Amino acid sequence: MKKKLVVLGAGKSGFGAAVLGKKEGYEVFLSEKNNVNKNTQELLFKEKISWESGQHTLDEMLDAQLVIKSPGIPNHIKLIQDLKRHGILIISEIEFASQYTDATLIGITGTNGKTTTALLTYEILKNAGFNVGLAGNIGKSFALQVANSDYEYYVLEISSFQLDDIQDFVPDISVITNITPDHLDRYNYSFDEYIKSKLKIVQNQKKSDFFLFNIDDYHLKSAVQKTKIDAQKISFGIDTSHSQTTFKNKNIKIKNQKSITMINSTQFKLSGRHNLLNAMAAATIGNLLDISKESIRDSLTHFKGAPHRMEKVLTIQHVAYVNDSKATNINATYFALESIDNQLIWIVGGVDKGNQYESLLPLIRKKAKAIICLGIDNTKLKDIFDGVCEIFIETQSMSEAVKIACKVSEPKDTVLLSPACASFDLFENYEDRGNQFKAAVRNL
Repeated sequence: MKKKLVVLGAGKSGFGAAVLGKKEGYEVFLSEKNNVNKNTQELLFKEKISWESGQHTLDEMLDAQLVIKSPGIPNHIKLIQDLKRHGILIISEIEFASQYTDATLIGITGTNGKTTTALLTYEILKNAGFNVGLAGNIGKSFALQVANSDYEYYVLEISSFQLDDIQDFVPDISVITNITPDHLDRYNYSFDEYIKSKLKIVQNQKKSDFFLFNIDDYHLKSAVQKTKIDAQKISFGIDTSHSQTTFKNKNIKIKNQKSITMINSTQFKLSGRHNLLNAMAAATIGNLLDISKESIRDSLTHFKGAPHRMEKVLTIQHVAYVNDSKATNINATYFALESIDNQLIWIVGGVDKGNQYESLLPLIRKKAKAIICLGIDNTKLKDIFDGVCEIFIETQSMSEAVKIACKVSEPKDTVLLSPACASFDLFENYEDRGNQFKAAVRNL
């Protein structure tokens, strides 16, 4: 008799898990609370996978041996609690897919920088001739790639939500780029709980594995010191000479047991301290895999950046429009604001995740001439920022926000979409928000 697998959520990870489950001999039932889009419906029919939409039918799930849930579904909801009460194992797609591949796994997490670090690492491996896939929170579903491809390496961008539901998942190389308060609404508004979630990436690692971490990050450094970690620890940082990977005289300096490798950074296209740290992490991974410093440097030099992360859209009448839609927390927006030297029109807002905006006030006072709030509920933003600069406007439309920004801008200004919030009040996701911003700018 076939074992039954229930997949909760029909997004990329859910569909991929369903396909892999079918391939591995499970009877698969996919359940989506919202509507399933037409393209996914056709794919489910093609794969002969049973599914439902508009509801989660508990009775259809109680005979399952295993449940894979979308990272977006919180653990505290009644459905998840009911399944747990019945003793059904609930895991993430990352956990499930890892059971069916012998590939070398590189797992990258962190509050900010994980996308850029994952993309940089992928580029370094791919350009060096490695047979490598990019998956997790970015690219195609990990499970779908395991089902349909035969990669020898995977670079996985992993969120805290995905780590919450791992049991035995173990990356050969793990990375934590940094830890700052984020998603606290999912962690009982406890920063400590969020930190513990991130550190789950190392919980199954062995002495033969590697763990890279940003030693400049006080909270991360402190958490690493308090956590039992069996993997070989490799620190990277700009502010200390005590880490294995450091930065001096415009060179990334990587020390390992065999040698010291120097990689010149003067030609890197990415700017900012945070991107230098991302490059240091990716370069260290390349070094661990014996990729030449020339190849690593070439990959870092030609990398242009992640979509929706400080993405330069257009310059219109000497006004620059920058899409940083991926900045869904305070720390990411802080980096964005810090990196801009011109007068600023800041488009901000969305679904608040327990943000503490006060740390942005010095930068806003110094740089912003206008704040445009883009969200259904802007109360918190209004309480903190109204009156800080000369213009404060609320809107619920991206096209209107961009038109207002255009009207109040002057030559040499920068219009920055850096929301510091989740996107789900007005948009499907941060990509949709960024794409709407780019479309609105092009329509000016």
